[in-house]
Amino acid sequence: MSALGDARFRRLLIGNSVSSFGDSALYLSLGIWAKDLTGSNAAAGAIFLAQGLPALASPLAGQLVDRVRRRPLLIVVNAAAGATVLALLLVHSRADLWVMYAVAAFYGAASTISGPAGSGLIKDLLPDDDLIGASAAGMTISQGLRIASPLAGAAIYASLGGGFLAVLDSATFLAAIGALLSVKVAETKPCPTVGERIGAQLLAGGVHICRTPLLAQITLSATIAMLVIGFYESVTFAVIAAIGKPASFFGVLMAIQAIGSIIGGLAVGPLIRHVGEARTLGIALAAWAAASLIYTIAALPASCIALAIFGVAVPFNAVVVTTATQRYSPPHLQGRAFAASFMAADLAQTVSITIGAALVDTLGYKPLLIIAAVVVSVAGIPVLARPTGPPGLPG
Repeated sequence: MSALGDARFRRLLIGNSVSSFGDSALYLSLGIWAKDLTGSNAAAGAIFLAQGLPALASPLAGQLVDRVRRRPLLIVVNAAAGATVLALLLVHSRADLWVMYAVAAFYGAASTISGPAGSGLIKDLLPDDDLIGASAAGMTISQGLRIASPLAGAAIYASLGGGFLAVLDSATFLAAIGALLSVKVAETKPCPTVGERIGAQLLAGGVHICRTPLLAQITLSATIAMLVIGFYESVTFAVIAAIGKPASFFGVLMAIQAIGSIIGGLAVGPLIRHVGEARTLGIALAAWAAASLIYTIAALPASCIALAIFGVAVPFNAVVVTTATQRYSPPHLQGRAFAASFMAADLAQTVSITIGAALVDTLGYKPLLIIAAVVVSVAGIPVLARPTGPPGLPG
């Protein structure tokens, strides 16, 4: 039976998709909101930086996920996020920009917990053979919703304001909570910690990744790529200005990227089964390199093509990293292994967001995109030329 054949998974998928619609409608509009309040591309890019900083606490999040039941934890996290987003009702001027950064940071903290918790819950819910299909289905639907959600978010923001958008997003968390309440899962029992040092507990996920050749290779390549992919958060606003469009055009470009991601989400499962996890990641990195070079052309058609290609590669990268970590990590390490992988990539992306926000207004966007193309190409060479096979199989 495929993942979609499990009614419990379908309910979780629907609940998460509704919540994801609200999240992306608001999250992508926060950059527009910050740009409108300040007139700065860097201020807009810093929204994404604020969301990435909580990844520093990923080891603690992974430890929490492996020490408590995951379904109740996800319910609490969703409820807290739904309440916190309402703080955006306090934003009225540039002086309130700190509230936006605080909400973005809380979003990041919630994701740092819900990512490994959700991954571990799905691992307990489905057979290993269905994990690729589950991840691909989630990514495809999520990206499909992003075709409408950026446009809807930008339209609501422009006509009704950011406060109304915050209320809408808060309400969508109820769908995720309802789905979680409706699902019964035989969860992995938390392991006892008697006699185990806290340092060893926190690092166990990273140690497992380093000792598993396939996980080590794909984590390293994906992390190197993330050192420059974060440039896009600030670069995109500069590209929009270069092609003579308003900041709200960001929503249109994100919808185009989402179309590419739908195509990638539909293709990633068969691709992994045909060429393996490592080489699929290599294809994603090659696509990102090509997209970065095309994005240097200051023309609307080139920008659309670049982001469509970029979008195709997003699920290739995400599904490979997520499902490989799920499939090749034992149940008691699901949270910490996912958290370690997430932290490596997210911290790298946060560094690149910081660099991009600092340099885009002075250096310009084209040099940043060329650097991105070079670094991502280098990251892709090992997984394309010498891909590692699954544990127990020849590379």
